[in-house]
Amino acid sequence: MYSLGIDIGSSSVKVSLLDIESGECIAASTNPSTEMPIKALEPGWAEQDPRMWWKYVCEGIGKIGKDRNLSDVACIGITYQMHGLVALDASNECVRDSIIWCDSRAVAIGNKAAGALGREFCLSSLLNSPGNFTASKMAWVKENEAENFRKTEKFFLPGDYIAYMLSGDISTTVTGLSEQILWNFKDERRADELLEYYGLPSSLIPKTVPAIGTQTYTDYKTEKLLGIKEGTPISFRAGDQPDNAFSLNVMNPGEIAATAGTSGVVYGVTDVPKADPMSRVNTFVHVNHEKNAPRYGILLCINGTGIMNAWIKRNLSGGMDYDAMNRIASSVPAASEGVIVLPFGNGAERVLENRFTGASVSGLDLNRHSFAHVLRAAQEGIAYSFLYGIEIMKGLGLKPEVIRAGKANLFLSPIFRQTLSTISGASIELYNTDGSLGAARGAALGAGLYKSREEAFALLKVLETVDPVEEDTAVLAESYEKWKHALENNLR
Repeated sequence: MYSLGIDIGSSSVKVSLLDIESGECIAASTNPSTEMPIKALEPGWAEQDPRMWWKYVCEGIGKIGKDRNLSDVACIGITYQMHGLVALDASNECVRDSIIWCDSRAVAIGNKAAGALGREFCLSSLLNSPGNFTASKMAWVKENEAENFRKTEKFFLPGDYIAYMLSGDISTTVTGLSEQILWNFKDERRADELLEYYGLPSSLIPKTVPAIGTQTYTDYKTEKLLGIKEGTPISFRAGDQPDNAFSLNVMNPGEIAATAGTSGVVYGVTDVPKADPMSRVNTFVHVNHEKNAPRYGILLCINGTGIMNAWIKRNLSGGMDYDAMNRIASSVPAASEGVIVLPFGNGAERVLENRFTGASVSGLDLNRHSFAHVLRAAQEGIAYSFLYGIEIMKGLGLKPEVIRAGKANLFLSPIFRQTLSTISGASIELYNTDGSLGAARGAALGAGLYKSREEAFALLKVLETVDPVEEDTAVLAESYEKWKHALENNLR
């Protein structure tokens, strides 16, 4: 008996098949083989066609189903890139391409909404500024694409779209509403105040279903197309960062998860709804939230992390793979002998109060430094950006002593993970999991095939623990201060 996990990223789509009894991943497929395109029709824009995600979901399921009977899939879980806007018309066809998470076109609209609704309401009820979240993106469509807005019957998130394609049923979750800036934390209800301000009819919002628990069932179309039986429950759905925390069994106050793919995230769980007065980090409803046992996720996001490393690989490395890049970077001592990289080149950064500074390199001595210095400085700069946000999170009461992460993406790099551990003073535990496996475990738990959380995570293993390197602490601390000074100069 299997659980199928689907992970809709902005770079690729991954599907994993979890054997429920053994807790082991028995098959996985990531598609396409190269990164999915992101359309940038204007500076700061980022769009993808939702039908492309569905195509690669089908392709991945087809690949893992070649050697096994997918009628044995007992449940399905979905995780997805957060904050994207998918709009459907009366025929449930996409009105336009999805405006995805890193698109910054709605920042001004969100800022205007914050001023109109009032700082006190936003911080106490929304726990965020409306900023660049999904509802603000829909308001941008209303203001700039009148015909597309007129056609829109429902809008929701990328994972909600995949659930619809599998089931024919349109829904979202309370966790998803909070990702869209459509949850009133103070009153535990949908934030109709923001809908009213933006002039978005409440009929555009789908019904809500639990994040963990039976949400809907696959239809005959899915059985015919993919071989998964009609009536299979979809029983887990969460944005990639709440899902990453779930996959690492980060569910209780004080626990911390991290990931470093295209973007980088630190996500901490609390039982007290808190807001950063400057909205540089964001609070969402966590997947295991209950009214009588509240759980909230405080999320720090850095857009320019893995994409910085990928840009260097694509444009400067001459065809090296990441292992080769890491080997070359390791020839340079900690702190990169004065080279500083600011990685903020992937759209407006929430942690920088929605400003876009662009990525930059400084401190280069052309007679002394080499490509190796740039490689190392880039990974150190990404780690410094994490610490910059962690310092904000400490002000909200989260003090990471242990950071849990899947051994994937930038956490495969010894330089990145060692730098982050040393400058933060936290140990980093690396686990044998990822987003798609987390979604698969969540689905099995939600469908009742695991009877408890303890059973669901019984086989979660620590693969490696990274501890701070004392001899590098002083030089990296000095380098971080220089990095912050360079950043502050860019922000002036």
